[in-house]
Amino acid sequence: MKKASMILSHLTNQPQFRFLKQQECYKKYISLLGAKYQKAIAFVYIKNDTLFIALTHPGFKMELNYNRDLLKTLLIQLSTLDKSCEMMQASKVAIFHSKHYPMQDQKETESTTVPYYNELASTSFEILSEDKELQEKFEKIKVHIQCNQ
Repeated sequence: MKKASMILSHLTNQPQFRFLKQQECYKKYISLLGAKYQKAIAFVYIKNDTLFIALTHPGFKMELNYNRDLLKTLLIQLSTLDKSCEMMQASKVAIFHSKHYPMQDQKETESTTVPYYNELASTSFEILSEDKELQEKFEKIKVHIQCNQ
């Protein structure tokens, strides 16, 4: 009986699945970067001799623009040292923010911010208005304050 790793290696060596090898090399490239850059990069790909780097947040763009040479030399070193990633060669680097990648900051703030507070208002106020509609509204406000306490 064949092992799963043997079947997967056979599948990835077929020409129609050559993109799987590229994806693996892209993941290796991102893993070689520091933790700060790993969080900043959503995905990478190479097209027309250009390394495209998609960012998770537009704030990282300036910092990665300053380190283009580092990104390029790391790509060259990966392609020379790892024989399975020889096809990863690029002379230019393009950095952009991915519109399709959701910002992680927004997800975290939406799920973790639930306001917990005690009601500070009290129901001991007099309704001095003579208008029936306003008196009804104030009574509803008293009921809401009572529920929140």
